[in-house]
Amino acid sequence: MDRLVRLDALLRDVPGAASSGGRNPEVTGVVGDSRQVRPGSVFVVIRGGATDGVRFVDDACQRGAVAIVSESPLPELRKDMVAVAVTDARRSLGLLSAAFHQHPSNRLRMTGITGTNGKTTTAYLMREMLRSQGRATGVVSTIEYEIGARSIPATRTTPDAPQLQSLLASMVSNGCQDAVMEVSSHALVQQRVAGVEFDAAIFTNLTRDHLDYHGSADAYFDAKALLFKSLGSGRKSAIAVIHADDPCGGKMAGLTTGAEVITYGVSASAMVRAADIHPGPDGTTFRLETPWGAGEVRTGLMGRFNVQNILAAVACAVRLGVSLDTAVVAAGRMPPVPGRLQKVPSRKGFRVFVDYAHTDDALEQVLTTLREITGGRLMVVFGCGGNRDTGKRPAMGAVASRLADYSIVTSDNPRKEDPMRIIADILQGFGANRAVEVEPDRGEAIRKAIARALPGDIVLVAGKGHETFQDFGNMTVPFDDREVASRYL
Repeated sequence: MDRLVRLDALLRDVPGAASSGGRNPEVTGVVGDSRQVRPGSVFVVIRGGATDGVRFVDDACQRGAVAIVSESPLPELRKDMVAVAVTDARRSLGLLSAAFHQHPSNRLRMTGITGTNGKTTTAYLMREMLRSQGRATGVVSTIEYEIGARSIPATRTTPDAPQLQSLLASMVSNGCQDAVMEVSSHALVQQRVAGVEFDAAIFTNLTRDHLDYHGSADAYFDAKALLFKSLGSGRKSAIAVIHADDPCGGKMAGLTTGAEVITYGVSASAMVRAADIHPGPDGTTFRLETPWGAGEVRTGLMGRFNVQNILAAVACAVRLGVSLDTAVVAAGRMPPVPGRLQKVPSRKGFRVFVDYAHTDDALEQVLTTLREITGGRLMVVFGCGGNRDTGKRPAMGAVASRLADYSIVTSDNPRKEDPMRIIADILQGFGANRAVEVEPDRGEAIRKAIARALPGDIVLVAGKGHETFQDFGNMTVPFDDREVASRYL
């Protein structure tokens, strides 16, 4: 049976909410999208952005909404409709959604992970460590939403508040004890996690990304910092796990006033440290040093950047009660994360990897890792997303020019932008000695790179990772780098 709750019970969770109309209807759900309204829904009007929710009030009413929540006065509503005035509609959407689902984050141990790179791998590592300790764990990630034994392909890194609260409620009803979730900067600014109380938060790193949305690096940092400023402000005591080696780590720790801070990294000041790091073609080994003991980690995850991800997960998991030995074993048996330095099977004497790297820092980390393990040439196929931060395009070109022996610049979700315009921006980052060619057809670019490869070489296909589509703005077509690469091997 669908859950029903009276409107006034929900409004108690929204400070300053004032309703008019004198009615107290039963509510069947809370939504911010009029297309999702069903009889009994509360529709929250979100203004600004690509569309203005005020335009959809009539549609919501016709679909059966019983209350309209808005920051500003609305056109005259039907007499049987309740109008609710709030000061912050986005926050209210989160708080109302949490209240409707009986505050599922209070019945889960919540870990949020934010940062430019490493969120997904760190989330999967946390999942493995918690499950190895016997904790039933749900996951909200860029790749999928895991609820018990069920997996739902992700639509975005952090869902909108109504879907997120529904997912967390499903985790509770399916017996989950922990939830590990990626928290994007967009989600923090848009308050999609309002109503979620975290027990732990992890900061991985901060490099250039999403400046098309945030406008500046400072604003991007401020968005990430929202997660840490709010830690420990509710009923839960909380911990913050912060990357000590990142230039923004110290500042983030300083803003974390309501939670215990644990640092990780390779620097001497880090509380959880890695030493004697030995990267190899089949994984990485290193010495783990923590306040709770030490150990030797042998993992199939490649690259020094994955050492940082492991340190973050170990620091958080152990502080949450996982034994150090269990965490080390879980890191050692961690399977590859889809689309993260994922090896495409080949018998041709050279190796092909697919990775999600779509920033200059991520591309540098991955190319550096692969350079350490190849005795031959290193080739890369990559592009940049359309209608996104244009400044990172030449930066990614410069990284490829410096670290790869040969580059093929191609399309990567051009959306509504001319692919050749994007490619031209990328090419600005290449030096005069350009070992680069242009092939806007991504499938053909992958074919050309594989055709060039000789035994001992490595081909990296970067940018899309786990994605199974190519976005051309007016249409989305199926496309999977892994499947395309396999076709030519």
